[in-house]
Amino acid sequence: MQVNPYIVLGSAVVGFLVGLTGAGGGALMTPMLILLFGITPSKAISSDLVAAVLMRPVGALVHLRKGTVNLRLVGWMILGSVPMAFLGSYLLHLLGDDSSAQSTIERALGGALLLGAAAMVLRYALDRRGRQRREGVVHDITTRPVLTVAIGAVGGLIVGMTSVGSGSLMIVLLLFLYPMLGANQLVGTDLTQAVPLTLAAALGALAFGHVEFTVTTSIVIGSVPAVLVGSFFSSRAPDRFVRPAITFVIFASGLKYIGVGTTQLGWILCAVLLVAGAAWLAVARPWQASPEPAPAPVPAPAQDPGPAPEPAPEPGYRDPTSPINTG
Repeated sequence: MQVNPYIVLGSAVVGFLVGLTGAGGGALMTPMLILLFGITPSKAISSDLVAAVLMRPVGALVHLRKGTVNLRLVGWMILGSVPMAFLGSYLLHLLGDDSSAQSTIERALGGALLLGAAAMVLRYALDRRGRQRREGVVHDITTRPVLTVAIGAVGGLIVGMTSVGSGSLMIVLLLFLYPMLGANQLVGTDLTQAVPLTLAAALGALAFGHVEFTVTTSIVIGSVPAVLVGSFFSSRAPDRFVRPAITFVIFASGLKYIGVGTTQLGWILCAVLLVAGAAWLAVARPWQASPEPAPAPVPAPAQDPGPAPEPAPEPGYRDPTSPINTG
């Protein structure tokens, strides 16, 4: 078994993004394996799924220890996602490597991801204008079982067929279903529900024999330490840092799945980063020093009032020490 160092390096980059955003696993890993290393689609998808069985629990444990996971929400999502992941793996087996149906599914998914990224940018702009902050507590929310199970079912079917969905698509749907939650809390919840989901999809992949174990080993070596580092940051970073990273990864995933070439994708992402950086500079204006707050006035020390005056003598009182009384 020979480990490919280039796959290890690429998997480390993708693993860090998965830990940071909960997205980008199959959406970035699978195209990398297919386009850069010439691995057939079914083997790339299945190998990535098996590697994710070891990669996802690492990020989930970090968020569980930090308390950014809603286990009730995870349970409803698993109820819909795990059975559909088996179905998706079976459909992938029926479609094969050269099926046009699989390409159609990937393009439709890419369009959905681009719409999701645009909607996230719009929601961020509206929140900023309305000065609304995402400060909900993940354990105090009221779950919406029917819609949550539906999100799990859709994500499970897609992750079984393409190895994406548990992060890239489902995180978008969760952000809109529970809008008051911070992005880091939803990343933790999504990473945790992805553990049994990817396990179910990986078992389906193993059952149909598409896994390339040398590729899987290379992915695991690169991605597991990286996802640990990414999860550490996402569980502690403020929402204003995590949410743009999620949007960027989902946008890149959508472009890749609608068929944008690797070179064109690189130029587009560079242009997006430059425009986003210019917009941030125009709004934040970090070169303008914020006025320092005036120092609080120091209270003047209290003056010593001196000895208290003696009380006036009562009427008819005679001082025995007075010379008049001692004469």
